[in-house]
Amino acid sequence: MPFLTMRDVSLNPIRPPATELAWLDDPAIAATLVTLTAGVLRVVVAPDVGGALAAFYEITPDGPLHWLRPATHAAFEQRDPLRMASFPLFPYCNRIRDARFEFGGGTVDLAGNDSRFAHALHGNAWRHPWQVGSRSESWVDLHFEHEPDPRVPGDWPFHYRAQQRIELSGGALCVTLSAQNLARRPMPFGMGHHPYYPRTTQTRVYAQVQAMWHADADVLPTHLGPHPAVDALREGMSPDAFDLDNNFARWTREATIAWPDEHRRLTMNADAPFDHLVVFAPANDAQLCVEPVTNTTDCFNAVGMREQVGGCVLAPGEEIAATLRWTPQRG
Repeated sequence: MPFLTMRDVSLNPIRPPATELAWLDDPAIAATLVTLTAGVLRVVVAPDVGGALAAFYEITPDGPLHWLRPATHAAFEQRDPLRMASFPLFPYCNRIRDARFEFGGGTVDLAGNDSRFAHALHGNAWRHPWQVGSRSESWVDLHFEHEPDPRVPGDWPFHYRAQQRIELSGGALCVTLSAQNLARRPMPFGMGHHPYYPRTTQTRVYAQVQAMWHADADVLPTHLGPHPAVDALREGMSPDAFDLDNNFARWTREATIAWPDEHRRLTMNADAPFDHLVVFAPANDAQLCVEPVTNTTDCFNAVGMREQVGGCVLAPGEEIAATLRWTPQRG
């Protein structure tokens, strides 16, 4: 299909200057980071900022070549994962309408956990520091355990443990997410990662998807159906073609972000049950996210088949684990 005309937007350069990693030279920040190395690849992990990735880049003669958008200095000052390179999503992904849902014969009320958002957003693991476990030069284990506190408004009312194994292996960044329900009752659950990519007018996103969840003004899904973005993603979609913050259904668990003018691309592969894909490409904005998730937005309230909305229910003691991979390619 002919590609849609791109909007005229002002975006960040594809290769940010080395000064964007100046926070690596700040002793107070550097002391909190874990840097993984494998050949020319580097991953900087920020356990204290929601267990986030601060940067994923390649060492080149011209300076760092970023495969994910690097964190800002303000992200560390304000402990804000939304300005990191990527961050984990536990125990659900994206929004829950009005911060409440029905489960197990009662209402789970998450209102008050963050006054910035009208709807509960991205779970709670990204709002807390993670603990560093075992590590080597090329991998690190991070751990987070949540115990509900009835004194905290909107606290997630289930006890669970989450883990990340972040590793550089085989020329790729691999992140294995896992969780265990430590509560004495079943727990609704979803997980994912929230990567930000460098965005320019030349960037293209490729993914084989079958349908898109249309959304209302609150970015909450209304119905699953066709949309021009479905065909555009198959052919290589410009982030400037649409104003997107939408879930896409039945993807092949592979997506590629390409910078053809730079002769490079980054391919993301996901294990089941990362069966849902979110594309966040707002108009007139420098942000671009292509997010592998196990559940659609508001899945706990959604009416539909489980395969359409995703998520699951973990029995007491039950564990779940799956791996994501980002493989850079040049030439």
